[in-house]
Amino acid sequence: MPSKYSLLAAGLLHATTVLGASQLIASHFTGNLYSLTLSDNNDLSITSQTRSGNFWPAWLDFDSQSNTLYVVDEANWFPPNGVTTFTVAADGSLTQNNDGQTVTSGAEVHSTLYGGNDGRSFLALAHYGSSKISTFQLPLTSSSRALQEFTFRLSGPKSNPRQDAPHPHMVVPDPTGRFLFSADLGDDQIRAYAIDSATGLLTECPATATNPGDGPRHLVFYNDCNAPSAIFVLNELSNSVGVWNVDYSGACPSLALTQTISTFPENVQAPQGAKAAAIQERDGFVYVSNRRDRSFGQQEDSLATFQIGISDDGNVELDFIEATSAHSFFPRTMQINAAGDLVAVGGQTSATVAIIERNATTGLLGDLVASVRVGQAGTLDEENGLSAVIWVE
Repeated sequence: MPSKYSLLAAGLLHATTVLGASQLIASHFTGNLYSLTLSDNNDLSITSQTRSGNFWPAWLDFDSQSNTLYVVDEANWFPPNGVTTFTVAADGSLTQNNDGQTVTSGAEVHSTLYGGNDGRSFLALAHYGSSKISTFQLPLTSSSRALQEFTFRLSGPKSNPRQDAPHPHMVVPDPTGRFLFSADLGDDQIRAYAIDSATGLLTECPATATNPGDGPRHLVFYNDCNAPSAIFVLNELSNSVGVWNVDYSGACPSLALTQTISTFPENVQAPQGAKAAAIQERDGFVYVSNRRDRSFGQQEDSLATFQIGISDDGNVELDFIEATSAHSFFPRTMQINAAGDLVAVGGQTSATVAIIERNATTGLLGDLVASVRVGQAGTLDEENGLSAVIWVE
């Protein structure tokens, strides 16, 4: 693999000015949605503000084919709870669909499209607070009802107080479109389901246990024809990434853990209260956000960059490259744009959207391109402040 220093040297050749206006959307735990524009001279500004239509918008999912935005509701104590949908205009402005809110059991923190001929005919929801996964047929209306609900119980006693119950934190289809995976922070499980593409119905596969106390939060797939299939699982509680080999030879996928690597540099312990949050894979690199590590200041956390390689025994592995500033406090979400040259980071407690340069060749993260405050600042370790940010592409 290239050394950190050769990558850094190559990164110096990349210009810091990014041209071309772009649209983003951010959500805030106060119930507001914000449309943002990054201008061709790198001015990031809020262009409009819209009520989300639910109590606690925690995640944003954009379908570029239909220009539909899905907004989930993490709250489950002020019914009705549920998903609201918006049509996104070319300028990023939002219009709530007339069909209204789709009532769910609430407490969802993540959503994903899956199934059908187009891979986007159904919606799956991860319900953190109510320990379940549910699915819906699209399009959503106010009268939509769940196709299926899977409710979980703890597989055994846990020592971490965060693991008082199963807490599914993410649902996502794999690159084949045949299976849906979920990371369960509360039960240290990676769950998998076989997808009936025509009906959207899921058939539960055997779950895979992670290391005790890992608290898997999010996961991303690695799909390279020159490498084994692999999943990178971000463990919030242990501040680590698990690399799992995926075997598709059976009716259900089987997983084998081949590496666990810290989200911090070698010989650096995770600071007290640090919580890994977001993970992205792009062009042979993996990026992770570290919340509350304060590596770059009292209110400035870090992003970790890894390079993907192949170990001597033929498994996919990660090599820690560097830690860089997240230019925000408590970075809950991040997303790389389609061009691969910018990363949007949503600082929950700082309530900021930071746009950071990314070298598409070396994979290194660079300078801060732009930043803007979005709504009121949050309170550390509380569910307030900025909840998510996405590119509208």
